[in-house]
Amino acid sequence: MAAQPQALPQETRNVSKALLPEFDQEMGNTRKSLERVPEDKFSFKPHTKSMTLGGLATHLATINHWAEAIFGLDSFDVSTAPRQDELKSRAEVLAAFDKNTATARKAIADSTDAHFMKPWTLMAGSHTVLTLPRVAVVRSFLLNHNIHHRAQLGVYLRLNDVAVPSIYGPSADEGNM
Repeated sequence: MAAQPQALPQETRNVSKALLPEFDQEMGNTRKSLERVPEDKFSFKPHTKSMTLGGLATHLATINHWAEAIFGLDSFDVSTAPRQDELKSRAEVLAAFDKNTATARKAIADSTDAHFMKPWTLMAGSHTVLTLPRVAVVRSFLLNHNIHHRAQLGVYLRLNDVAVPSIYGPSADEGNM
């Protein structure tokens, strides 16, 4: 006789279990990159339209702060978000990154599958920027957003002759993993 399938508990956390290894891997790679930010180059800009190296490092350190709004609210209006002052040192950047990453990791770990599937909306005033299930927002707005800016940071590091860390494979500076 075939075994009967077991009913799933009301609050499953399969989505968080699937996301956390990727989150941990990407945040480890981002921290490794932030550890290389040169203290004396926070004002460096590769182009007049670019943000400063300090501004980019600050942005990377604070992206995960969005987890509070993603998991705690059904929508958020970016036009009401307080502006983040640029952090002034690598130590401040790493401390902010660690704090925001721990908060985001806990929010992901504690979220149920049902909550991950509920829609979340990002507004800019009266304009809807996006409405997606929270799981898609975590993938795009936290993870992919982080990866995008980490790649920018790699260019900034290269332009300042700072060794770029190995991320998905060897870098020109670190041939071995």
